[in-house]
Amino acid sequence: AQQPGTPLSDQEYHQFFKLLRITIQASTACHLRELYGCKNSLVQRLDEYENHGVIPPGPICSELPGNPFFRNFCTFSLYRCITKKYFLKV
Repeated sequence: AQQPGTPLSDQEYHQFFKLLRITIQASTACHLRELYGCKNSLVQRLDEYENHGVIPPGPICSELPGNPFFRNFCTFSLYRCITKKYFLKV
């Protein structure tokens, strides 16, 4: 373990920025969803990409306590965006 206050190693920086870029990309996708809605063709392509080519029709079930059911994938994705739980799965 590194001493508190010391810089990250080269490998640790690589991992840090890799995670940061992924989060920024997820945040950008959420921003597009909020601006244009789920019917936008770009948003739909992102949803298809995330789901191996098919947007699940719904309902969407999750293992979230208190939030086990979402009407459709769009509602689920909006929930992830609002709560900033970008990588939450169903």
